[in-house]
Amino acid sequence: MSEAQETQGNGTYDVIVLGAGPVGQNVADRARAARLSVAVVERELVGGECSYWACVPSKALLRPVIAVADANRVEGARQAVTRQLDTDRVFARRNRYVTDWDDSGQARWVKSIGADLFRGHGRIDGPRRVTVTRDDGSQRILSARHAVAIATGSRPVLPDIPGIDEARPWTNRHGTDSSTVPVRLAIIGGGGVGVEMATLWQGLGSQTTLLSRRRLLPRMEPFAGELIERSLTEAGADVRIGVQVTALRRPERTSPVTLTLDDGSELEADEVMLATGRTPATDDIGLDTVGLTPGSWLDVDTTCLVKGVDGNWLYALGDVNHRALLTHQGKYQARTAGDAIGARAAGRPMDDAAWGDHATTADQHAVPQVFFTDPEAAAVGLTAEQASDAGHRIKTVDLDFNTAQGANLYADDYQGHARLVVDLDREILLGVTFVGPGISELLHSATIAVVGEVPLKRLRHAIACFPTVSEIWLFLLAAYQRD
Repeated sequence: MSEAQETQGNGTYDVIVLGAGPVGQNVADRARAARLSVAVVERELVGGECSYWACVPSKALLRPVIAVADANRVEGARQAVTRQLDTDRVFARRNRYVTDWDDSGQARWVKSIGADLFRGHGRIDGPRRVTVTRDDGSQRILSARHAVAIATGSRPVLPDIPGIDEARPWTNRHGTDSSTVPVRLAIIGGGGVGVEMATLWQGLGSQTTLLSRRRLLPRMEPFAGELIERSLTEAGADVRIGVQVTALRRPERTSPVTLTLDDGSELEADEVMLATGRTPATDDIGLDTVGLTPGSWLDVDTTCLVKGVDGNWLYALGDVNHRALLTHQGKYQARTAGDAIGARAAGRPMDDAAWGDHATTADQHAVPQVFFTDPEAAAVGLTAEQASDAGHRIKTVDLDFNTAQGANLYADDYQGHARLVVDLDREILLGVTFVGPGISELLHSATIAVVGEVPLKRLRHAIACFPTVSEIWLFLLAAYQRD
């Protein structure tokens, strides 16, 4: 970005936002809608992790892999799949969606809403004050009349494994910005990043080994990880559950990586990727100047105000509050908090009761998530175990997707599973999980049912079109009534 593209304001704003990813952009947009002046501070690329190293590039890369898998599930289309994916074109597609890591378009958008963009490292320096240090060492002092919003996101956790420095492991960033397919790739971690990256790189032709201490996707219903494990194995990946890496060794930059496992065996790979969790990017943003611990997750109230800070001015949105490390959930928090900032600035009453305009109630009750594996895994609300642990009296309803004719027309021998978690006392849905090809587009209907607490007696009148995959709703509700 050229120097001329950075706006220099007068130093005092109604709202200062640390972080210009999707979360920061949304809170800035809502604050501007409330006619508040806004400064946005970004130390990397405007658009953040999601735009350049996470959601956007990973889905751009995964789509060709899944498209081929979908074609192979349909007689007639299967015969048209005659060669390997063109990896150069797959990577070119990714590059197009991340705009070749050029953030000038998103920087222009920040300016278009009337916010001022400051490039550099933003650090809180006492109440309502932020110091921005630029690459050349120069500094700019900003002051906020009403709010500072922290939207700095998270970074990968690097476990304490002997030899990790010499191994030079990939993180999610390498996993999505690499344009070279390793012959052998070992992935450590069986959560969402791990299973998506295993799907991606196995599909691009790498012999992939996925290592996980626990079952895959441990925060979802158990069948989700089981179906994905089976599918990855059938695709040629080596999936090992219940194993731990105790050491890494890579004596030369160009030599393979040797992984030592806790059973004493060794595994060799050309690259190793760590998908072992995230930690908040709050270690050097000045939390200590307002009585908070650097590097900590930030505890917030329902309006995303940080607890333990006097004056109702510090907000934490997205990954940093650890409620749900998902872009869409962070954007929801940002929209809600932006409206709350506007209301507080204008002296209007707060609507922060459950499901109010200034309450992030969905964080506790209806977080939707999708993993773009093959098959896809999607869920919203509580699992059966979570619901039971919370004291609900529940019933689960389970069906294979091939019960619905629409699923069988979508893919020959459709393999997938669905579960409803029903609150028996109120006869509403507490949670829904789908696993199967193409089911990500079903999730919003489930989210509406959970958020709206739609009675099952009413939900049965929501008729699914024939013949679509969404017919599974009819069979799930019928199965509940029969039981």
